[in-house]
Amino acid sequence: MAQELGMSLGKANYLLNALLGKGFVKVQNFHNSSSKRAYAYLLTPEGVTAKAELTRRFLARKIEEYDALRLEIERLKEESTAVVGEV
Repeated sequence: MAQELGMSLGKANYLLNALLGKGFVKVQNFHNSSSKRAYAYLLTPEGVTAKAELTRRFLARKIEEYDALRLEIERLKEESTAVVGEV
């Protein structure tokens, strides 16, 4: 998992333990696996709720960014039209 995320094993372990401690993730061992290292990490209902809130805030920021860009484009269009009208 750490390799897939592009981070050190220690950092991934630290973050995963924090998520486990918050109750956002739970761990489940695959009993039928021959590997003692076969675990599944699942979002708990609290984790899903937290993830949904983070996503909502992210989208709200992106909407604000989009609206600001749209207003800036409109302002620049008006400004360029005014300059062309003066010529």
